Amino acid sequence: MSRTRLVEPRQPRRRAVSADEIRVWKAVVADAKPLPGRSVPTEPPPGAETGPEPVASPPPPPGKPPVRPSAHPPAPPRHGHGELRHGSSPGLDRRSAERLKKGEMEIEADIDLHGLTQDAAHAQLLTFIQRCWVQQRRCVLVVTGKGSQGHGILRAQVPRWLNQSPLRERILGFSYAQPRHGGDGALYVLIRRQRA
Repeated sequence: MSRTRLVEPRQPRRRAVSADEIRVWKAVVADAKPLPGRSVPTEPPPGAETGPEPVASPPPPPGKPPVRPSAHPPAPPRHGHGELRHGSSPGLDRRSAERLKKGEMEIEADIDLHGLTQDAAHAQLLTFIQRCWVQQRRCVLVVTGKGSQGHGILRAQVPRWLNQSPLRERILGFSYAQPRHGGDGALYVLIRRQRA
């Protein structure tokens, strides 16, 4: 007769929350409205579990050179939506795409990310687009700034973020703004309508 051995469940390992994670958390909850009788926490509880610690990858098999991490992050995952680029919006009709590009749509909200760190800018962009989608706002202006000699980090990152989930599922397209709204240091973003 075989014996069954009971194994104690492993407790998840916890790690301390970094200063960058606290800064991002504060940016995310800055515009949050608490439920009645509750308050929004200003920072994650000490020792909160923020996910598993990174595990070192095993060494490559002998004879193969080690794989070096790419300087460019991987392409955003596809969710049935084509990739958006400035002025190229798959699924958006030609007339709407032209009106967006020419700045002819009414700007219903705007956000200025210029001068923020990447983490804070990403968190604020996520919150802003989600809030505008819930409020049924269609055309919004996202100011990134042009950066030094036109090579701003946020100017390059915001289009990438707009192509990543969950933002990609919320927007139809984006295009550089007209000079009166910030030129190529700002974007017109067209948000999808909510489906009933």
